[in-house]
This record gives sequence, C-alpha cells and structure tokens, in this order.
Amino acid sequence: MIDSINKIMDEIEYGWVDKNGNIYYEVNDKFSDNYVLESPDDVLKNKVGVCFDQVELERKLFTDINVSFDTYFIVHYNDKEMPSHTFLIYKDSDKFYWYENSWLMYKGVHKYDSINEALTDIKQKFIDSEIDTEYNPYNLCIYRYSKPKYGISSLEFYNHCEKGENIIL
Repeated sequence: MIDSINKIMDEIEYGWVDKNGNIYYEVNDKFSDNYVLESPDDVLKNKVGVCFDQVELERKLFTDINVSFDTYFIVHYNDKEMPSHTFLIYKDSDKFYWYENSWLMYKGVHKYDSINEALTDIKQKFIDSEIDTEYNPYNLCIYRYSKPKYGISSLEFYNHCEKGENIIL
C-alpha cells in the first residue's frame, strides 16, 4: 500500500508553480508574492511541488487507500523570516509513521510509538536544520490542519494552517 504511494511521490520534484504557470525548482524571492497552492492533480501533472503541495497530494493518496492520517504545519516566527514545513503522519495498528517526501534529508517513512514521539522528533529536526537565526521556543508552533482550498497564496495557506489545532509539546 505505501509502496504505491512511494512510486507516485518519487516522481515529484521539489519546486513550485507561480500564478502564471512558471515552474521554479527552488524557493526564491518571487515565492511569497507569486506562489499558489497546487491541487493534487496539478502536482501530478507538473511533477513539482513544495511541501505544501506535496502534502496535499499525499492527503489524496492516503485518503484513496483509506489510511488514517493527520497533516501538520510547523513554523518558527521571527522578524526576518518564517521557516516552515508541512508533513503527514499516518497510523497503522498501534504505531505512527511520518511520511516525508519533500524534505530530502529526511525523505522516507519514520516509525514511532506515539504521536508525541513523532512530533517531538520532527520538531527537533526542524530546529536543528531549518532555523538559521536565533531559536526562540516561544516562536515555534505546530498546527494540525485540515484540507485547504487549492489556488490560495502562501500567506493564505499560513492563515489556513494557523486556524488549525495548536499542538503543545
């Protein structure tokens, strides 16, 4: 079952599509003003997506095989930048699995005994590798979020995720 998802996700590269349909393979200064959240069908067609887009494709794929999952948004707020990441955690029997495709250094399926263990591990990996400025634990948030509307901007996506459940670890 996961092998079929891996086969599809292995074809997706990291990148994004702007309002005009141009494809970029790295986040650049045009991202915040020109990004739009792709639908799963668009990700499959374009073969590219940032974590926001890839998690939405994963949402569709896991829903299609009837596997229970939640999607999460982690962000560190500061004056200069707001590094963030979205990811999916699914449950199988009594274990939890972080399914990661877009964060290449952690690509794969990671197994945990509890949701808290999974979120704590992901949080530490995010702090260690994604926060270049001074880390403030009060500025780091994790939200469990629902399916967003496709075609929204990055700011609208952040706003959508921030309306989700704030997870306190």
